[in-house]
Amino acid sequence: MWGGEMIDYVILAARVVALALLFLFLIAVMKTGIGLVKGQHKKEQSWEIVVQRGPATLRGVRIAVTGPIIVGRSPGADIVIPGTFVSAKHARFSVLGDNLVLEDLDSTNGTTVNGQRISAPYTLQPDDIVAIGEVQLKVLYG
Repeated sequence: MWGGEMIDYVILAARVVALALLFLFLIAVMKTGIGLVKGQHKKEQSWEIVVQRGPATLRGVRIAVTGPIIVGRSPGADIVIPGTFVSAKHARFSVLGDNLVLEDLDSTNGTTVNGQRISAPYTLQPDDIVAIGEVQLKVLYG
């Protein structure tokens, strides 16, 4: 009889241990899930362009770059810059991964970054100054 009772105690102890391990596993899964949900509420960093110099109607305008932004003289551009030194579709800002890339779209008068004319897609850095015609745009990230 002792042998049968001892086996019952061992089985009971094994069940308690298995239940405790299952409980710890479920707590770990819940903590991970809650951490992932909390992480989704953090403010993501994003690129912005701010018009620093140009026509009074544009100065101070801030544009979040979430997709391609076309800058030009054409009314269909995302940022319309009046003036004879700006092409209809002058330049494009694009987000590629974590980077902000600027392309001159074969404009007549060119696009400069920090005073240097670009001839190929250019990866921008925070605080870069982009000049298109008489307009200066500052690049922000944060």
